[in-house]
Amino acid sequence: MATGKITIKSVEGLAPGPRDAFLWDVARKGFGVKITPAGRRIYILQYRMGGRLSPTKRYKIGVHGAGWTPELAGREADRLLHLIGLGTDPAEEKRRKQYASSGLTFDAIADRYELKGLLGLRDRSKGFVKTILRVHLRPKLGKRSLPSITGSDIIALLDDLPGESAALRRNVYAVVRRLITWAKGRGIIDRNPLDGFEPPPAAASRDRVLSDDELRIVWVASGDLGPIFSAFVRLLLLTGQRRDEVGALEWQELDRARAEWILPAARAKNAREHLVPLSKEAVALLDALAGGKKWPRSGFVLTTDGGKTRVKGFSGRKGKLDMQIANLVTQEEAPPFIPWRFHDLRRSAATGMQKLRIPGEWIEAVQNRRKPGVAGTYQRYTYLDEKREALTAWGAHVSSVLKPAKRATAGKAAPSGQ
Repeated sequence: MATGKITIKSVEGLAPGPRDAFLWDVARKGFGVKITPAGRRIYILQYRMGGRLSPTKRYKIGVHGAGWTPELAGREADRLLHLIGLGTDPAEEKRRKQYASSGLTFDAIADRYELKGLLGLRDRSKGFVKTILRVHLRPKLGKRSLPSITGSDIIALLDDLPGESAALRRNVYAVVRRLITWAKGRGIIDRNPLDGFEPPPAAASRDRVLSDDELRIVWVASGDLGPIFSAFVRLLLLTGQRRDEVGALEWQELDRARAEWILPAARAKNAREHLVPLSKEAVALLDALAGGKKWPRSGFVLTTDGGKTRVKGFSGRKGKLDMQIANLVTQEEAPPFIPWRFHDLRRSAATGMQKLRIPGEWIEAVQNRRKPGVAGTYQRYTYLDEKREALTAWGAHVSSVLKPAKRATAGKAAPSGQ
């Protein structure tokens, strides 16, 4: 066993052989340098935990020339020998640090959370959580150790979101808080860093309701989006259902003979199966998509690949629709169009049915809005006939407003000679 003083000269003077060779320092017990057959010189510390009967362990300090010199490696050896004297195993300490830098990163915990913490949620909810993590949380916190993340770090992340996105801030906060609560419940972290911090304020309730003339403009403008996206917009209006429920509509959910759409519980927001009677206007749209009065038995309705996948990118199409609306408004010299969202069509349908003197309970049934508390538990009447009457009346009303509004022409002089 070669021994000597570990210096630059002695380390660089080591010659590689057919197997690993060692030079042990005479000043520090267990401190040495290993040279491999490839010529790599590696500083090491050899030690035992628990006396002579314990197995010998070797700890890699670092590679010579890669940021390590005999002086720096010797200092690190002194630090490690001090830990050993206190009963701390350097190898275990290193493993803990590696786990904290990899196994305890936000990304690593988020991976575990997506795998184990979302069980029992509907697919739509799982997708929502994963999107929030991927788009808003992982890019900022992914490489950070979860125990090191403070409440102030999270609040700063929320503050960096666009100023008008109150709902987004609430959603991001809800997702990160739920992940942290899940991690704390499994002993991954000791405390919730968000304890004592106020959640972001709730978004102001939207009340945008489109007038009959605005509904007409939306209907007409949607015709320039192609048959699939045009039908999407018009079905939103005629049925009064939610965007994702209509967007993922499948032919197997539809019955043409009964003019009904049965939305399965797995796709409904309140996890309750929902029967939507189809007005003749809605049936006509579906006939056009099917290419006749015989509807396919399976596949997605709003699709561009024969029903294999549902179309996406509705937000992008909304931008094109807004451009078409602006052009139509200009052509008709109509009032400026106030900004709106697809969800406003659902609210407009409910308000429109209300104007038709349709009872509120019927409208709630049409839109699958469950009654709160005891009423929602015990009152199970489905209002099928009432829903059909309401949507039939609403479809007829929509048809009635599709004619362009008459513009006043008074004051214009007739051409001379007539």
